[in-house]
Amino acid sequence: MQPTISIPKDWKYPRFTFGQQTQQGLIIGMEYKPANTQFAYQYGHGWRYTVLPDKHSDEVRHYSDDQIQTLSIAEIQEQLQAEIDEHQQQIKALQQQLKAIGGSTDA
Repeated sequence: MQPTISIPKDWKYPRFTFGQQTQQGLIIGMEYKPANTQFAYQYGHGWRYTVLPDKHSDEVRHYSDDQIQTLSIAEIQEQLQAEIDEHQQQIKALQQQLKAIGGSTDA
């Protein structure tokens, strides 16, 4: 069963999704600031996103819709390839450890 998030009919849909990579970082949270509330007066109404700028850090930042920029297709491909390369290096290191203790490295 897929998890479902319901958005009230009088709210706009968010422009970005959980887990989406943007120029600012990875979106890890979202919250809606309804118009005519104290939060809306302080931060502006609409969606605000919690972004993890660096996956190796615990620092997060908060942005509104208009402060976030999407990545180009080339930037997404570059990031995905870098992640694949990182995982492949980790696999090689683990295979070397396994070989060193006399285990098999056959997949």
